[in-house]
Amino acid sequence: MSRSVVKAIRTSSKLPFRQLLLRSTPAALSYMLLPVAQVRWSSHSPLGTPPANARKPVTINTLQSLYRKNEPITMITAHDFPSAHVADQAGMDMVLVGDSLAMVALGMEDTSEVLMEEMLLHCRSVARATKAAFTVGDLPMGSYEISPSQALESSIRLVKEGRVKSVKLEGGIEMAPTISKITRAGIPVLAHIGLTPQRQNSLGGFRVQGKNTASAIKLLNDAYAVQEAGAFAVVLEAVPAEVAALVTKKLSIPTIGIGAGNGCSGQVLVQIDMLGNFPPGRFLPKFVKQFGNVWGESLRAIQQYKDEVKSGAYPAAEHTYPMPKDEFSEFERLIEEKRSRE
Repeated sequence: MSRSVVKAIRTSSKLPFRQLLLRSTPAALSYMLLPVAQVRWSSHSPLGTPPANARKPVTINTLQSLYRKNEPITMITAHDFPSAHVADQAGMDMVLVGDSLAMVALGMEDTSEVLMEEMLLHCRSVARATKAAFTVGDLPMGSYEISPSQALESSIRLVKEGRVKSVKLEGGIEMAPTISKITRAGIPVLAHIGLTPQRQNSLGGFRVQGKNTASAIKLLNDAYAVQEAGAFAVVLEAVPAEVAALVTKKLSIPTIGIGAGNGCSGQVLVQIDMLGNFPPGRFLPKFVKQFGNVWGESLRAIQQYKDEVKSGAYPAAEHTYPMPKDEFSEFERLIEEKRSRE
């Protein structure tokens, strides 16, 4: 039963109470007969109060409009409901369920370990929280490289089961037929070129791409290829800023930079990196700016909680639910009577 119905029943003064009882359902009666303080709703929901001015959902048309107006597109990763919820509330244009969750959420060594079933679980969690942002799900390694048909099947799963609005895959010219296959089926594709983490073994590690003329030309050709294949945008990762800016000018689709300078059409960062939600000493790529210190604040709060539990300071009286003294006295009396009988 909705809160509004319960409230209407419990506060109505148009009918005598006896008539209210006669006309109410059993479920309504159970609520009416409870004290107001006992009608409780979950205190664990991270949703909170909906924003006063909810945003319109971001669509492909929205992103194209931002691109035409030369307004930077904002994008961030999320891997679960809370991280997606805060990103959506912060006004992100796009939220990426990146395969980086392999490391930041699942404790894996690199992105190659994460499975399709794991990506689907995290995509669903993120999709439940994103009411406005345009969601993108990463196709994990092994789910799209064998053939365009395999890639389409995996993309359909991410959209149908993962509930995202588009998919991302790594690769340039060699992935053009795959991108074309997916987009012809009506699924938007975000391409990803430059440093492609799933292929880091063949690249000799996480190395900047496009640092010499031949590499920069390859990057531009890859960008042209994914654009021609139908990608709605392309991620440029770990590319010299001047190269990324030139590639952006040559294309007619947005570029989303990560370690590629501010000449791109937009930017993306891994949320945990930019929030500072990691212990001191962790390696960060040069392009990451730490906008917060979530780890430090979380550590402080949890340590304070531990100390207060150890000292008995928590929970204090204000954190408990007192029983009326007469009721507690009766409870004690009944306990004593039972004990004496035994």
